[in-house]
This record gives sequence, structure tokens and C-alpha cells, in this order.
Amino acid sequence: MSGQKFTGLAGLPLSRRAVRVLKDRGIFAHSLVSIEHQQLAQRYVVRGLESGGAAGDVGRYVSFAGDEGEPLEFLHPVEAIGVNGLHAVVISPAVVRVDMLRKGQTYELLITQHSLSSAQNGHRPQLETKILFRGIHGRVDLDLCGRDKAQSGNVVPTFYSLAGEVIAIPEKFVAVIRATTKAVNCVGCSHAHYLRKPRRPSGGQSVSDSTQERSPGTETAAATHALAG
Repeated sequence: MSGQKFTGLAGLPLSRRAVRVLKDRGIFAHSLVSIEHQQLAQRYVVRGLESGGAAGDVGRYVSFAGDEGEPLEFLHPVEAIGVNGLHAVVISPAVVRVDMLRKGQTYELLITQHSLSSAQNGHRPQLETKILFRGIHGRVDLDLCGRDKAQSGNVVPTFYSLAGEVIAIPEKFVAVIRATTKAVNCVGCSHAHYLRKPRRPSGGQSVSDSTQERSPGTETAAATHALAG
């Protein structure tokens, strides 16, 4: 709304018509992040949903990265009913959100950082949002859904200032922007494009199990059992 400062908290500012078109095309990109409390770890975290896709000449996608643009591990994938919807859940103390909209070969981009303020006297922390990059009316003069699909994942939109000068994209975010550019051209998207699967230790042991220290008694029992065998 006019007169209100744009904070980037809710993602790209979309007109009612744009929201309606995305809904009519069956594209659901959830840009909101939330604060959640982990009871066992006794800490607060940021929760986000990688989501979106494309349908014809329209696409929108929301992804997440670390502060340096590195891929984050998702908590788990989401098999949604239909396509162009939810793909994965991410939980982290802080995230960088990448929100991109495409109409034809024109792109809008918003990159924001979301972290938690220090909790004082046991109070719930506040969500702090910082705008890292805002690109308006960017261009990719390629048909990444059609004849130029082979180049999808290798290009990013070019953005210009109001004076017509090229705005440099922060180098550390190029990889996630490439992935998101591919995602807004992924017709009938059903998978995450940048969040990655959690790493599992060899032997099928879960990450949580591998980080737990074994007690001396457990190690002694295991050794005794091995000798007995």
C-alpha cells in the first residue's frame, strides 16, 4: 500500500491480478516464513517452504539458501496433490529466501535474509528481515520452457536500474538464482530445485543417531558381544 515501507517480509509485492492469474494457473508459491519452537532442543528456528513452478508463460518459485548462498538441507520433501505446489520443508536458525516471478521472458526477483533477534528474558524472538537484492523487469531472451530448454539452469535474468544500467547480482547468490530461474520455467514442477536431501552416514544410520555420543557402557557391551561371537 502507498505510504507504507516495503520490508520484503511477505515476499514479492504482487497485484491482485497477478495473484489471481497464478491461482487460475494452479501455481502455489508459499513465500511466508515463520518462527517455530523446538521443544527438545529448546530453541527457536525459521521455517520455510520451497514451492512453486510454471504453467505456460507464467511461473513463480520460492527457494531458500544459507547466508552465503549455499544449498540448505531440507527437513523432508513434500509429495503434494498436483504440481507447482509444495516441494520441501526447510528448518534453520536463519535463511535466505529467493522469490522469483516470471511472465514470458520478464522476471521479478526478491532476495531477503530472515534471522531471529536475541530472545530476552525468555520471550519469543522477533523475525528480522533484510532485503539483499531487488530486481525489477529483468530479462532472459530465451525460451527456457521450449526451444532453449537445454540452457535452463545455466542463465540468470539481467536486471537494470531506472537509468538503464545493469545491476550486478551478488556473486554468492548466482547459483541459487540460476536454480530458481530454471524452476520458474519448470512446467508442472514436482520437485525441489535448490534445497538438497539430508546427508546420511554410511551404514544407514540417521543423522540424529550419528551425532549422539555412545556411553562407555554401551561400547563395553558391544565389545563383549563381539568377543563372545
